[in-house]
Amino acid sequence: MRQCTLMSALLHQLAEEFSIPVSTLLGRHQTAYPEAQDLAVAEVGKQGRQHLLTPMATQAWHQMQRAALSDGISIFIVSAFRSIERQTQIVRRKLVSGIPIEQVMAVSALPGFSEHHSGRAVDVGTPDSAPLEYGFEHTAAFSWLKARAADFDFRLSYPADNQDGYVYEPWHWCYRRG
Repeated sequence: MRQCTLMSALLHQLAEEFSIPVSTLLGRHQTAYPEAQDLAVAEVGKQGRQHLLTPMATQAWHQMQRAALSDGISIFIVSAFRSIERQTQIVRRKLVSGIPIEQVMAVSALPGFSEHHSGRAVDVGTPDSAPLEYGFEHTAAFSWLKARAADFDFRLSYPADNQDGYVYEPWHWCYRRG
């Protein structure tokens, strides 16, 4: 209940701050995700950034990453857990830069509604593609994920024409168990 109140307050704050009707923010299918409390370091990025996931998602990620590597596929985490506070900063930055809310909402979840809050979502990268770019869908890593990620309980969250209204994100996968 506290989490719903917090998310509602954040949405009203954004609506007021940027003169956006609350109905615009709530006018599409969205799932609320509470922030994960129990997190583990799933991977450390090249710049030393720790990518956090829940312990079960971390274990599944490591198993999937090892299986991919044994098939000659290199995958790594570009982004993982993101707090509601960090998501608020991302949305604010985009709105301040002049991006209309409808465009922001097509590429970024509103605070409280990002799978990244759950500690189970990863944006996957591979050396063969720039991070978070649509070229990822043409890589061997993406083909491998489509064929094998479900074996490790990871699913593509935002395929083309998804019900959540987000743009297609071939790099965004979420652990669906636990």
